[in-house]
Amino acid sequence: MENREYGLGDIVELKKKHPCGSSEMFVIRAGMDFKLRCVGCSREFMIPRNKIEKNIKRIVRNDNE
Repeated sequence: MENREYGLGDIVELKKKHPCGSSEMFVIRAGMDFKLRCVGCSREFMIPRNKIEKNIKRIVRNDNE
C-alpha cells in the first residue's frame, strides 16, 4: 500500500459520488480526520483518515504543483 501525502488545497476524486453527483472533493483539513468540501454543492463534512484513504481514487489537482 502506497503512502500518499494530501495537503490543504488538493482536489481528490473519490470512488463513490456525493449525493449531489460530484465525485471531486476539496481538502480543507488533513490530519487524523479529513475535512472535505464537495466541489459540486460546497457542502463540508469530516471523515476519518483510514476511511478516506481507502476511498480516494486519484489526486485531480495538487496545490503544490
